[in-house]
Amino acid sequence: MIKNIIFDLDDTLLDFQRGEYEGVRSILKNAGAPDIEEAFKIYGQINANVWQQIESGEAAQPLLNRRFSDTLNLLNIKSDGQQLERIYRQHLNHNFHVIPGATNLLKQLKSNGFRLIVGTNGVAKTQHERLVGSGINSYFDEIFISEEIGYRKPEPQFFETILNNNPDRNISNTVMVGDRLSADIVGANAVGMKSIWYNPHQNQATSKAAPTYIANDYQDILNLIL
Repeated sequence: MIKNIIFDLDDTLLDFQRGEYEGVRSILKNAGAPDIEEAFKIYGQINANVWQQIESGEAAQPLLNRRFSDTLNLLNIKSDGQQLERIYRQHLNHNFHVIPGATNLLKQLKSNGFRLIVGTNGVAKTQHERLVGSGINSYFDEIFISEEIGYRKPEPQFFETILNNNPDRNISNTVMVGDRLSADIVGANAVGMKSIWYNPHQNQATSKAAPTYIANDYQDILNLIL
């Protein structure tokens, strides 16, 4: 029986894409990119590669400090990537956009006695500020952020840290809910934990990840768990 639910944050509960769109475009515009839409596409390609490397075990911050300067370099614009990353982080720290329906989902699960847990990659300061600013922090009993615990999804140790934090928690009574196959689902698979792939865009699986369940919306998540 499920008692513990681990939630990813970005694009599972909080609308990271909206905050990213606003923040990245602002930086590119201020840097003098001649075609913002084209520059945004270039950034998207570079950023996707950056996160593939991070999820493969590469050190995160050096890669993050280069993603904007690498983007602008392709547009023949010289920039300080580390400074731009700091500016972008300030944008993200104030991205409090909650995906419609997420708060109600958490409220219903909490009222039914489930222990709710945050399990997210990212910078600790950013994620804590977003949890508080969005108002959803009060629904969670525990918060685990990769920067604080020293492991990131999909590393098995990330999930083992959460499981080992409570003697009453195990792979049989815990489920991972997240939108990223390569991080949330692959990581849950690695420790034998049940998982729900939150897939609102009904994407096709493109990796060897094997979610236990697939949810196209929050009602699906409720139906699966309740």
